[in-house]
Amino acid sequence: MLIFIAVLSVLIVVHEFGHFIVARRLGIRVEKFSLGFGPKLFGFKGKVTEYIVCAIPIGGYVKMAGDSRETCKGQRHEFFSRSARERAQVIIMGPIFNYILSFFCFWSIFFIGFPVLTSKVGALLDDMPAKLAGVQINDSIIAVDGQTTPYWEDVASVIHDKKEGQSVKLTINRKDKQVDLNIMPEFKKTKNLLGEEITVGLIGIAPSEETVKVKYGLFEALKMGTQRLIDITSLTLVALGKMLTGSLSLRESVTGPLGIFFATNKAFQFGPAALLHLVAVLGVSLAIFNILPVPLLDGGHILFIFIEKIRGKPVSAKTEEFLNRISLTLLLILVVLVFYNDLIRYKIIDKIVKFFSSL
Repeated sequence: MLIFIAVLSVLIVVHEFGHFIVARRLGIRVEKFSLGFGPKLFGFKGKVTEYIVCAIPIGGYVKMAGDSRETCKGQRHEFFSRSARERAQVIIMGPIFNYILSFFCFWSIFFIGFPVLTSKVGALLDDMPAKLAGVQINDSIIAVDGQTTPYWEDVASVIHDKKEGQSVKLTINRKDKQVDLNIMPEFKKTKNLLGEEITVGLIGIAPSEETVKVKYGLFEALKMGTQRLIDITSLTLVALGKMLTGSLSLRESVTGPLGIFFATNKAFQFGPAALLHLVAVLGVSLAIFNILPVPLLDGGHILFIFIEKIRGKPVSAKTEEFLNRISLTLLLILVVLVFYNDLIRYKIIDKIVKFFSSL
């Protein structure tokens, strides 16, 4: 539980600090910096800003002077007294800081090192091509179709990419002897991360538990961290597009605090690299979610600013309030559905029913 709260707190504090630091640099008075919602647990008062921690750790906010048109008196230190460009800068820096956090997490993973499964065979499935062809447990697959494969993901990638009718050549190190085997994979239809049906080649092997630590130099890690950030962003955007069009199930693709709790605990068991990767992926997801053009989210505020620039005047307070209420209702419905889905996915309801049935 403490790890879960720590991960969420880091994501929230970094996001809100993005808003906070830019507001301060622009001379906008920040009255309150809150981690969490609900009753105040503790805090302290700086020269200008009160820093507090609240009872509900899911979320946070930065309260700026004059952050509503009704209370803004037109003074220089107030949020709504500033230009549209300055207000947009304050808003967009929350998601940008989440991206910066994600980048540093990815960079750290490649720099400090992470465990990777070796290409040693740990198990064979009966009546599958590998076992029938003579592959043995503890064989190390040093190459597939002539491509060097030091890690299990390399082996799996080449085999999965095979087309029907294509064989695969394994070069195996068996007790310091090289053995070459030609195997015809079986092919199975499955779904990838985006819910698309694909056909993959399978030969019926599973990895051993043997791992090696892989790490890279400073600049190579920088390059690989950047590429991983781009890949995760692309995957998230494509998945979001598919969810909006209905081609990817929202139920199977979205998780809430309960799912993050289980994922955090599992990542913690696998060590710091897995935990950093989880923080990085959540940071990207949080940034993208927040820049959606939905009222109440950062993207919604930027949308209102954009409309203001086009019209030459802000959206009326009545219209903005109406759209905010609709958005709040939809977001609450989404939260309830996601939470209920997590209860079903992790069989929490079944466990509760079983517990009370045993009383």
